Amino acid sequence: MAIEKASLRLQEATVIVNQGTAEERIILDHVSLTVHQGEFVTVLGSNGAGKSTLFNVIAGTLPLTSGHIYLGGQEVTHLNEIERTKILARIFQDPKLGTAPRMTVAENLLLAQRRGKKRRLRDRGLTEAKRQTLRELTKTMGNGLSDRLDVATGALSGGQRQALSFLMATQVRPEVMLLDEHTAALDPKTSAQLMALTDEHIRREHLTALMITHNLADALEYGNRLLVLANGQIAQDFKDSDKANLSVADLLAYFERY
Repeated sequence: MAIEKASLRLQEATVIVNQGTAEERIILDHVSLTVHQGEFVTVLGSNGAGKSTLFNVIAGTLPLTSGHIYLGGQEVTHLNEIERTKILARIFQDPKLGTAPRMTVAENLLLAQRRGKKRRLRDRGLTEAKRQTLRELTKTMGNGLSDRLDVATGALSGGQRQALSFLMATQVRPEVMLLDEHTAALDPKTSAQLMALTDEHIRREHLTALMITHNLADALEYGNRLLVLANGQIAQDFKDSDKANLSVADLLAYFERY
């Protein structure tokens, strides 16, 4: 089946739980969505609206009951989570997820360079050239991570660990990056710093990203497209100038409606 070229495409994606029982429930309801290369999509919705379900089916941690998913023009509907990591990256809300706590910052970054390949470190030593490359990379986060290359990841602050997760997610360019409330567990100052760096990196590298957030101001400030989910469906899809003209009051009104 020929499909339009896009970074992400969902066709009639549906998830039904407890099928055939009195507890049967549709948690993703025939969602069709196309996200093009370079789009940065913020995703809003009340608890239970379907945000996490949407991300889980894209990442492959939750199978579809019916429908299709394409990443980079390739159908991945029946590929598992591990197989999808070759072309997709996800950063979670919990800074502890996505990194190996007993390995150093440098070792985590080296592993991330082999995403989708066999992951092994034949030699934990770093050449000076490689160390300098990693130092320059981590300096872009502006939070002292570059001075902690040989520190075990478990000893980092939450903000440093989440910054490391972001760098790891982009070491191998993903077709799509899922940001799953990736700043929500951080203090306001650290959250704002990481959010600004996230936006800068996505713009500079022309990455395709979807970001779940409960911060209405962030949803308006960042990205060029905004989805509002309700009852397992896309209730609103704001693009470009339509998104730019929205206010926090507008979003609150949508929440009250749905």
